[in-house]
Amino acid sequence: MQRQEKAKELFKTGLNCSQSVVAAFADELGLSKTQAAKLSCGLGGGVGRQREVCGAVCGAAIVLGFFFGGEDGKNKMSAYSAVQQFSEEFKKQNRSIICRELLGLSGEEKIVPSPEARTEAYYKKRPCAELIGDAALITEKILFENGFLGEKNA
Repeated sequence: MQRQEKAKELFKTGLNCSQSVVAAFADELGLSKTQAAKLSCGLGGGVGRQREVCGAVCGAAIVLGFFFGGEDGKNKMSAYSAVQQFSEEFKKQNRSIICRELLGLSGEEKIVPSPEARTEAYYKKRPCAELIGDAALITEKILFENGFLGEKNA
């Protein structure tokens, strides 16, 4: 299964947007699905359901940072550049990287920690699965183009 589809399926199992993107790359990160989900849990819903930067974008930044970053602050510019490249492409496809804008929210909604129930109606009104798929696909493309993923993994 391609990572785009894998990320969307992970979301449909109950993972949040950030978890779904990171867990789709767990094998390449040397993490279990559980570890990937724990690492990225707090970034869902636009960082702690605050509807700020989209959790799928945050998940992509984690994955890209892992590959492009280095120890002791080395290669920060490479990581920042990869994340900026990702964000530019994500915005071209989706007009924003801000959760509330992507969901069509006003910003006046009360911020609560409890997510909505994942019902059929929820999936119909929320574009999250498609946004997650876009994030995984763009991430995979950047990693492949930079030699971090081989043909069999892309």
